[in-house]
Amino acid sequence: MQVDRKPLNGRVAVVTGAARGLGAAMAEVLVERGARVALLGREERTLARVRDALPTGASACWEADVTDDRGMHRAASEIRARLGPPSVVVANAGVAEGGPFLESDPAVWRRVVEVNLIGSAVTARAFLPDLITTRGYLLQVASLASMGAAPMMSAYCASKAGVESFAHALRAEVAHRQVGVGIAYINWTDTDMVRDADEHMVLRELRGHMPAPARKVFPAPYVARRLVAAVERRGASVYVPRWLRSTQLVRAAMPPVVTWLSRRELPRLAAAEPFSATGLLGAGGLADQTATDGGPPA
Repeated sequence: MQVDRKPLNGRVAVVTGAARGLGAAMAEVLVERGARVALLGREERTLARVRDALPTGASACWEADVTDDRGMHRAASEIRARLGPPSVVVANAGVAEGGPFLESDPAVWRRVVEVNLIGSAVTARAFLPDLITTRGYLLQVASLASMGAAPMMSAYCASKAGVESFAHALRAEVAHRQVGVGIAYINWTDTDMVRDADEHMVLRELRGHMPAPARKVFPAPYVARRLVAAVERRGASVYVPRWLRSTQLVRAAMPPVVTWLSRRELPRLAAAEPFSATGLLGAGGLADQTATDGGPPA
Protein backbone atom coordinates (compact mmCIF):
# COMPACT_ATOMS: atom_id res chain seq x y z
CA MET A 1 0.00 0.00 0.00
CA GLN A 2 1.37 3.40 -0.97
CA VAL A 3 1.81 5.80 1.95
CA ASP A 4 0.75 9.40 1.41
CA ARG A 5 3.89 11.43 2.09
CA LYS A 6 1.97 14.71 2.08
CA PRO A 7 -1.22 13.94 4.00
CA LEU A 8 -1.90 17.64 4.62
CA ASN A 9 -1.60 18.75 1.02
CA GLY A 10 -4.73 20.66 0.03
CA ARG A 11 -6.32 20.23 3.46
CA VAL A 12 -7.80 23.06 5.52
CA ALA A 13 -6.36 23.49 9.01
CA VAL A 14 -7.57 25.78 11.79
CA VAL A 15 -5.17 27.07 14.45
CA THR A 16 -6.39 29.02 17.47
CA GLY A 17 -4.03 31.35 19.30
CA ALA A 18 -2.29 31.93 15.97
CA ALA A 19 -1.25 35.57 16.44
CA ARG A 20 2.19 34.69 17.79
CA GLY A 21 4.32 32.04 19.45
CA LEU A 22 3.54 28.38 18.95
CA GLY A 23 0.32 29.05 17.02
CA ALA A 24 2.08 31.22 14.44
CA ALA A 25 4.92 28.69 14.18
CA MET A 26 2.46 25.85 13.62
CA ALA A 27 0.69 27.83 10.90
CA GLU A 28 4.00 28.23 9.08
CA VAL A 29 4.78 24.51 9.23
CA LEU A 30 1.25 23.54 8.19
CA VAL A 31 1.54 25.77 5.13
CA GLU A 32 4.94 24.22 4.33
CA ARG A 33 3.22 20.83 4.37
CA GLY A 34 0.64 21.97 1.85
CA ALA A 35 -2.30 22.97 4.06
CA ARG A 36 -4.40 26.10 3.81
CA VAL A 37 -4.60 27.61 7.26
CA ALA A 38 -7.28 29.60 9.06
CA LEU A 39 -5.64 31.75 11.73
CA LEU A 40 -7.80 32.54 14.77
CA GLY A 41 -6.97 34.90 17.62
CA ARG A 42 -7.83 38.06 19.53
CA GLU A 43 -5.56 40.48 17.63
CA GLU A 44 -6.63 41.29 14.10
CA ARG A 45 -3.53 43.29 13.20
CA THR A 46 -1.11 40.73 14.61
CA LEU A 47 -2.96 37.92 12.88
CA ALA A 48 -2.73 39.86 9.63
CA ARG A 49 1.04 40.12 10.03
CA VAL A 50 1.27 36.35 10.46
CA ARG A 51 -0.96 35.85 7.39
CA ASP A 52 1.09 38.29 5.30
CA ALA A 53 4.34 36.51 6.18
CA LEU A 54 2.97 33.29 4.67
CA PRO A 55 2.73 32.57 0.93
CA THR A 56 -0.06 34.50 -0.77
CA GLY A 57 -3.37 32.70 -0.58
CA ALA A 58 -2.11 30.06 1.85
CA SER A 59 -3.95 31.44 4.85
CA ALA A 60 -6.70 33.75 6.05
CA CYS A 61 -7.37 35.18 9.50
CA TRP A 62 -10.37 35.69 11.76
CA GLU A 63 -10.45 37.69 14.97
CA ALA A 64 -12.31 35.53 17.48
CA ASP A 65 -12.49 34.86 21.20
CA VAL A 66 -12.39 31.11 21.79
CA THR A 67 -14.75 31.49 24.76
CA ASP A 68 -17.45 33.12 22.60
CA ASP A 69 -19.75 30.37 21.29
CA ARG A 70 -21.52 32.54 18.74
CA GLY A 71 -18.32 34.14 17.51
CA MET A 72 -16.58 30.79 17.07
CA HIS A 73 -19.55 29.26 15.24
CA ARG A 74 -19.64 32.33 12.99
CA ALA A 75 -15.92 31.96 12.27
CA ALA A 76 -16.40 28.25 11.53
CA SER A 77 -19.16 29.06 9.05
CA GLU A 78 -17.03 31.71 7.31
CA ILE A 79 -14.01 29.40 7.16
CA ARG A 80 -16.13 26.64 5.65
CA ALA A 81 -17.50 29.03 3.01
CA ARG A 82 -14.15 30.58 2.14
CA LEU A 83 -11.64 27.73 2.47
CA GLY A 84 -13.75 24.60 2.74
CA PRO A 85 -14.47 22.28 5.68
CA PRO A 86 -11.43 21.87 7.94
CA SER A 87 -9.70 18.51 8.24
CA VAL A 88 -7.45 19.66 11.07
CA VAL A 89 -8.14 21.79 14.13
CA VAL A 90 -5.40 22.76 16.58
CA ALA A 91 -6.79 23.98 19.91
CA ASN A 92 -3.74 26.00 20.90
CA ALA A 93 -5.13 29.23 22.40
CA GLY A 94 -4.06 29.68 26.00
CA VAL A 95 -3.21 32.20 28.68
CA ALA A 96 -1.52 31.93 32.08
CA GLU A 97 -1.09 33.83 35.30
CA GLY A 98 1.07 33.18 38.33
CA GLY A 99 1.26 33.96 42.01
CA PRO A 100 -0.46 32.87 45.23
CA PHE A 101 -4.01 31.61 44.74
CA LEU A 102 -5.33 33.62 47.67
CA GLU A 103 -3.96 36.88 46.25
CA SER A 104 -5.00 36.25 42.66
CA ASP A 105 -7.66 38.38 41.03
CA PRO A 106 -10.71 36.08 40.82
CA ALA A 107 -11.58 37.44 37.38
CA VAL A 108 -8.07 36.77 36.05
CA TRP A 109 -7.97 33.29 37.61
CA ARG A 110 -11.34 32.50 36.05
CA ARG A 111 -10.24 33.88 32.67
CA VAL A 112 -7.32 31.44 32.52
CA VAL A 113 -9.70 28.51 33.03
CA GLU A 114 -12.21 29.96 30.57
CA VAL A 115 -9.69 30.45 27.76
CA ASN A 116 -7.73 27.24 28.26
CA LEU A 117 -10.50 24.79 29.12
CA ILE A 118 -13.83 26.30 28.09
CA GLY A 119 -12.20 27.80 24.98
CA SER A 120 -10.97 24.36 23.94
CA ALA A 121 -14.47 22.94 24.34
CA VAL A 122 -16.01 25.83 22.38
CA THR A 123 -13.43 25.28 19.64
CA ALA A 124 -14.28 21.58 19.45
CA ARG A 125 -18.01 22.28 19.43
CA ALA A 126 -17.68 24.81 16.60
CA PHE A 127 -15.58 22.62 14.31
CA LEU A 128 -16.61 19.04 15.11
CA PRO A 129 -19.33 19.00 12.42
CA ASP A 130 -16.63 19.74 9.84
CA LEU A 131 -14.24 17.19 11.29
CA ILE A 132 -16.99 14.56 11.16
CA THR A 133 -17.58 15.44 7.50
CA THR A 134 -13.87 15.24 6.64
CA ARG A 135 -13.04 12.44 9.09
CA GLY A 136 -10.52 14.86 10.43
CA TYR A 137 -8.29 15.34 13.46
CA LEU A 138 -8.24 17.66 16.45
CA LEU A 139 -5.01 18.31 18.33
CA GLN A 140 -5.45 19.63 21.86
CA VAL A 141 -2.38 21.46 23.13
CA ALA A 142 -1.86 20.51 26.77
CA SER A 143 1.24 20.72 28.94
CA LEU A 144 3.45 19.03 31.50
CA ALA A 145 1.12 20.91 33.87
CA SER A 146 -1.61 18.45 32.83
CA MET A 147 0.29 15.73 34.69
CA GLY A 148 2.14 17.50 37.50
CA ALA A 149 0.66 20.55 39.21
CA ALA A 150 2.95 23.32 40.45
CA PRO A 151 2.45 25.95 43.16
CA MET A 152 1.78 29.54 42.07
CA MET A 153 0.20 28.30 38.83
CA SER A 154 -3.11 26.92 40.11
CA ALA A 155 -5.36 28.24 37.34
CA TYR A 156 -3.04 27.13 34.55
CA CYS A 157 -2.51 23.66 36.04
CA ALA A 158 -6.22 23.17 36.68
CA SER A 159 -7.11 24.21 33.14
CA LYS A 160 -4.48 22.02 31.49
CA ALA A 161 -5.48 18.99 33.56
CA GLY A 162 -9.00 19.74 32.40
CA VAL A 163 -8.13 19.85 28.70
CA GLU A 164 -6.31 16.54 28.98
CA SER A 165 -9.38 14.89 30.50
CA PHE A 166 -11.66 16.60 27.98
CA ALA A 167 -9.56 15.37 25.05
CA HIS A 168 -9.55 11.79 26.36
CA ALA A 169 -13.33 11.85 26.73
CA LEU A 170 -13.88 13.44 23.33
CA ARG A 171 -11.58 10.93 21.63
CA ALA A 172 -13.64 8.04 22.95
CA GLU A 173 -16.87 9.77 21.97
CA VAL A 174 -16.01 10.46 18.32
CA ALA A 175 -13.75 7.50 17.49
CA HIS A 176 -16.58 5.58 15.83
CA ARG A 177 -17.09 8.60 13.52
CA GLN A 178 -13.49 8.32 12.30
CA VAL A 179 -12.44 11.59 13.96
CA GLY A 180 -9.05 11.52 15.65
CA VAL A 181 -8.22 13.46 18.82
CA GLY A 182 -4.64 13.94 19.95
CA ILE A 183 -3.06 15.52 23.01
CA ALA A 184 0.18 17.52 22.81
CA TYR A 185 2.14 17.44 26.06
CA ILE A 186 4.70 20.22 25.82
CA ASN A 187 7.15 21.64 28.31
CA TRP A 188 8.79 25.08 28.23
CA THR A 189 8.50 26.70 24.81
CA ASP A 190 10.13 30.00 23.86
CA THR A 191 7.05 32.20 23.70
CA ASP A 192 6.28 35.64 25.10
CA MET A 193 4.27 33.98 27.88
CA VAL A 194 7.25 31.94 29.11
CA ARG A 195 9.65 34.86 28.70
CA ASP A 196 7.33 37.04 30.77
CA ALA A 197 7.08 34.33 33.44
CA ASP A 198 10.85 34.42 33.80
CA GLU A 199 10.61 38.13 34.67
CA HIS A 200 8.84 37.17 37.92
CA MET A 201 11.20 35.91 40.59
CA VAL A 202 9.04 33.20 42.07
CA LEU A 203 8.15 31.67 38.69
CA ARG A 204 11.76 31.91 37.53
CA GLU A 205 12.97 30.22 40.73
CA LEU A 206 10.36 27.48 40.53
CA ARG A 207 11.52 26.61 37.02
CA GLY A 208 15.10 26.78 38.24
CA HIS A 209 14.40 24.09 40.83
CA MET A 210 13.21 21.61 38.23
CA PRO A 211 15.66 18.89 37.10
CA ALA A 212 18.02 20.16 34.40
CA PRO A 213 16.25 18.48 31.44
CA ALA A 214 12.90 19.86 32.61
CA ARG A 215 14.23 23.45 32.70
CA LYS A 216 15.20 23.54 29.04
CA VAL A 217 13.28 25.97 26.83
CA PHE A 218 12.62 24.76 23.28
CA PRO A 219 12.29 27.06 20.24
CA ALA A 220 8.71 27.42 19.02
CA PRO A 221 9.55 26.28 15.44
CA TYR A 222 11.01 23.02 16.80
CA VAL A 223 7.93 22.33 18.91
CA ALA A 224 5.68 23.26 15.97
CA ARG A 225 7.37 20.72 13.69
CA ARG A 226 6.95 17.97 16.25
CA LEU A 227 3.28 18.81 16.67
CA VAL A 228 2.58 18.99 12.94
CA ALA A 229 4.26 15.61 12.51
CA ALA A 230 1.76 14.27 15.06
CA VAL A 231 -1.07 15.84 13.07
CA GLU A 232 0.17 14.10 9.92
CA ARG A 233 0.11 10.69 11.60
CA ARG A 234 -3.10 11.46 13.56
CA GLY A 235 -1.27 10.58 16.76
CA ALA A 236 -3.13 10.02 20.01
CA SER A 237 -0.34 11.87 21.81
CA VAL A 238 2.87 13.77 21.21
CA TYR A 239 5.48 14.70 23.81
CA VAL A 240 7.94 17.58 23.45
CA PRO A 241 10.56 16.80 24.62
CA ARG A 242 10.21 13.07 24.06
CA TRP A 243 11.25 12.16 27.60
CA LEU A 244 7.98 13.67 28.89
CA ARG A 245 6.31 10.39 27.91
CA SER A 246 8.11 8.68 30.80
CA THR A 247 6.45 11.14 33.19
CA GLN A 248 3.19 9.26 32.63
CA LEU A 249 4.73 6.30 34.49
CA VAL A 250 5.44 8.32 37.65
CA ARG A 251 2.75 10.99 37.59
CA ALA A 252 1.07 9.65 40.73
CA ALA A 253 4.29 10.31 42.65
CA MET A 254 4.72 13.87 41.40
CA PRO A 255 2.30 15.79 43.71
CA PRO A 256 3.96 14.54 46.95
CA VAL A 257 7.40 15.44 45.58
CA VAL A 258 6.23 18.91 44.53
CA THR A 259 4.64 19.43 47.94
CA TRP A 260 7.84 18.41 49.72
CA LEU A 261 9.97 20.76 47.62
CA SER A 262 7.48 23.60 48.01
CA ARG A 263 7.35 23.24 51.78
CA ARG A 264 11.12 23.65 51.84
CA GLU A 265 11.64 26.30 49.15
CA LEU A 266 8.64 28.63 49.22
CA PRO A 267 9.44 30.15 52.64
CA ARG A 268 12.98 30.91 51.47
CA LEU A 269 11.74 32.51 48.26
CA ALA A 270 9.10 34.53 50.11
CA ALA A 271 11.75 35.89 52.46
CA ALA A 272 13.80 37.09 49.49
CA GLU A 273 10.89 38.75 47.69
CA PRO A 274 7.21 38.79 48.68
CA PHE A 275 4.97 36.82 46.35
CA SER A 276 2.43 38.73 44.26
CA ALA A 277 -0.03 37.92 41.50
CA THR A 278 1.37 38.43 38.01
CA GLY A 279 -1.83 39.00 36.06
CA LEU A 280 -2.06 37.47 32.60
CA LEU A 281 1.41 36.79 31.25
CA GLY A 282 2.94 37.87 27.96
CA ALA A 283 1.79 40.00 25.05
CA GLY A 284 -0.95 37.50 24.28
CA GLY A 285 -2.26 37.73 27.82
CA LEU A 286 -2.20 41.52 27.65
CA ALA A 287 -4.09 41.46 24.35
CA ASP A 288 -6.71 39.15 25.81
CA GLN A 289 -7.09 41.36 28.87
CA THR A 290 -7.40 44.49 26.74
CA ALA A 291 -9.98 42.94 24.45
CA THR A 292 -11.94 41.46 27.35
CA ASP A 293 -11.99 44.84 29.10
CA GLY A 294 -13.46 46.41 25.97
CA GLY A 295 -10.45 48.24 24.58
CA PRO A 296 -8.83 47.71 21.16
CA PRO A 297 -6.47 44.75 20.88
CA ALA A 298 -2.80 45.61 21.19
